[in-house]
Amino acid sequence: MREELEDFIEASGLLEYDYAAIERIYRGSPMRLINRVLETLVPIGLFIIGIGTDKILGLLNNEQRTKERAKECAQLFVSLGPAFIKAGQALSTRPDIIPTVLLDELAQLQDQLPGFDSKLAMACIEEDLKKPIEEIFKEIEINPISAASLGQVHKGVLLNGESVAVKVQRPGLREQITLDLYIVRNIAVWINKNVKLVRSDVVGLIDELGKRVFEEMDYLNEADNARKFRELHSKNEKICIPKIYKDETSRRVLTMEWIEGVKLTNINAVKKLGIDPNEMIEIGVSCSLQQLLEHGFFHADPHPGNLLALSDGRICYLDFGMMSEVTRESRTGLIQAVVHLVNKNFKKLSQDFVTLGFLSKEVNLEPIVPAFESVFDEAIEKGVAKLDFKAVTDEMSGVMYKFPFRVPPYYALIIRSLITLEGIALSVDPEFKILGAAYPYFAKRLIEDPDPSLRKSLKDMVYDDGKFNWKRLEELIEITNSQVSIDIELILDQLINLLFSEKGGLLRDQLVDNMVIKLDDVSWRIVKKAKRFLLSPIEVIKKRKEWNIKNRILLELEPIRELRAVLKTIPGFRTQLLLARIPRILSEPDTRKMSIGVMKGVTEKGLVRVIKRTAKASS
Repeated sequence: MREELEDFIEASGLLEYDYAAIERIYRGSPMRLINRVLETLVPIGLFIIGIGTDKILGLLNNEQRTKERAKECAQLFVSLGPAFIKAGQALSTRPDIIPTVLLDELAQLQDQLPGFDSKLAMACIEEDLKKPIEEIFKEIEINPISAASLGQVHKGVLLNGESVAVKVQRPGLREQITLDLYIVRNIAVWINKNVKLVRSDVVGLIDELGKRVFEEMDYLNEADNARKFRELHSKNEKICIPKIYKDETSRRVLTMEWIEGVKLTNINAVKKLGIDPNEMIEIGVSCSLQQLLEHGFFHADPHPGNLLALSDGRICYLDFGMMSEVTRESRTGLIQAVVHLVNKNFKKLSQDFVTLGFLSKEVNLEPIVPAFESVFDEAIEKGVAKLDFKAVTDEMSGVMYKFPFRVPPYYALIIRSLITLEGIALSVDPEFKILGAAYPYFAKRLIEDPDPSLRKSLKDMVYDDGKFNWKRLEELIEITNSQVSIDIELILDQLINLLFSEKGGLLRDQLVDNMVIKLDDVSWRIVKKAKRFLLSPIEVIKKRKEWNIKNRILLELEPIRELRAVLKTIPGFRTQLLLARIPRILSEPDTRKMSIGVMKGVTEKGLVRVIKRTAKASS
């Protein structure tokens, strides 16, 4: 039994992906390599010969034949084992490498495999936790409740009576995965050297895959991911993350809290819990976007088996082996790209792809801009809420395959996560659109985030040829408020920032012009009524007894009237919130310049009126 649990790679001391170390190991044990090479390269070679024959005979011009070959290729990945399945899943999000027809087949790859001998599983638990089973569990089910490529899960009860799920790794898995990665990487080297159509770094893709698979095989790493995820979402009452039992967890054994729930895609079972499936989807989308845009630490494998609906209305996340991080810079760049997409500024959108790492700085962007227009122009006209993510990514796949794009590893996982999430949502609501659901969250970050780059993007969004576009601001707030709660006071502060920004000159001029008109009118009425000299605008503002007049003047100014109309659509808005910010506005350096402009304007209007009345009286 002990021999069956031993792993050649573990015995070599390799616990992290290191290609140079892997190469040294297998050079010293050539027979292990030769046996596996024969098992893998023979079927791969036969498949390539078949494709070559089809191409020579012109059979690949037939769409049906091409689809059949794509399906055969996906089945070949499955037959070759876990490492090839993982490689196929990684390639399914790389339209810069793989033709669209094959992408669809690879996207359907599942890593479900039959379970292994339960006696080996129990022996693995005892060896890793260094205790007999009876000293760890009060009871544990011998037969696994589920199995995948990396391991299988048993239900158990700890000595303290708490029910747990125990995930046990397949014996010899690290050796099998490492050997296959070594073979696949060498195939990738050959592809990079000989297949000119492939411009992306396939070797880099395999190295990234190797790194992630090694992380996924380390259950201590998964336990850390689960704890971090649980901590980040501790204040979200709609999300459940299982508790990890540290003392009963090792590199090959993971023990976590047992959660009773049903798969999110089992609509009838969800309804039997008395829960609206659409509400579950909303929670799932909300949490996924929070992971991506706020925390930058997201679950990269939210397939149906990893998401459960609970009887109390919460969603439970499982399996934290495949997580990914997105830097703040990348999150900001992503939001900026969405702004430029919505504004149909395809030139800036192409530059965003450079910033995000999809294109190198040396690439000529001129031919790419029209390609973006052909993909997005018509779709954007219909509105962001109606954008079909799958259709857009399919069309973008063609563009990425044609031009020298390369998909950054973190973004490949984002695409995979969103496509998987949309697939789950579509099983509940056939009309669901992930981009439509996501846009309010992008808009919220755009409105509320203090990041200087996003402040600039907000200005780009609401200023149209130098003029403030109130309609666009109204639409942005309306979209945001439709699905997520927004901080009204934060919005007011951001709008004041916009007013006194470099681009706010025209808006400030508009405020000055309107204030001149209003103050001139009020001053003239006061003069006529009180038969006193013309009050200066500064005196009108300063006189405490005329505070109500001042408030009325400010609220009737056209830009502020427009702003009030927009803000009234937000729950919780009160005019007092706007008035409370007057001291801040008056303290801004540009307010002094505006005051001078107001005084000058009112004085000029007053003089013109006096001259006119004098001329009229003398005539």
